[in-house]
Amino acid sequence: MDLAAVDRIIERYAGDSSALIAVLEDVQEAYRHIPRDAAVRIAREMGIPLSRIYSLTTFYRAFSLTPQARYPISVCMGTACHVKGAPRILEKLERDLSISTGQMTPDGNFELQAVRCLGCCGLAPVVTVGEDLYGKVTLPELDKILRKYQAVCAGK
Repeated sequence: MDLAAVDRIIERYAGDSSALIAVLEDVQEAYRHIPRDAAVRIAREMGIPLSRIYSLTTFYRAFSLTPQARYPISVCMGTACHVKGAPRILEKLERDLSISTGQMTPDGNFELQAVRCLGCCGLAPVVTVGEDLYGKVTLPELDKILRKYQAVCAGK
C-alpha cells in the first residue's frame, strides 16, 4: 500500500500528537477508511500507541476500518418518509445500482443504507448522497440525482 498520503498528512500536522483526530480525519478522507498500514505508520511516526488509534477509530462513527463507498446513499425510512414513498425509492435504488440495502457497488462508488430517521420529516421522503440532502424526492427526480453522481464517478 502506498502510504505517501499518510506521510504528507502527518507532516502537515508536524507530527503533533494532539492533532491525532485531525490526522485520522484526513486519512479517512484520502483512503475512505483507516487502513491498518496507515494506522501503524501514524502510531510509529507520531509516537502514539496503536491501541490509542484503534480506540478512536472504533469509538467515533466518522471513522471506519473497512473501505467505504465514495457516495453512501441513505434513504430515510422514518414514519413520514415511509408514508410518502420511501420503500419505493429504496427498491428503485436497489434495482438501479444492482445491490441490496447494506451493500456497496463493486466499483466502490455507492453504498445503500436504509436509516430510521434523518430528522427532516417536513421534507419527506428524504435521501442523502454523501453530504448532500434531497427532500420531497420523486422517482423521476431520483433518476436525475443518481445520474449526477454516476457522471462524477465516470469523470464527466
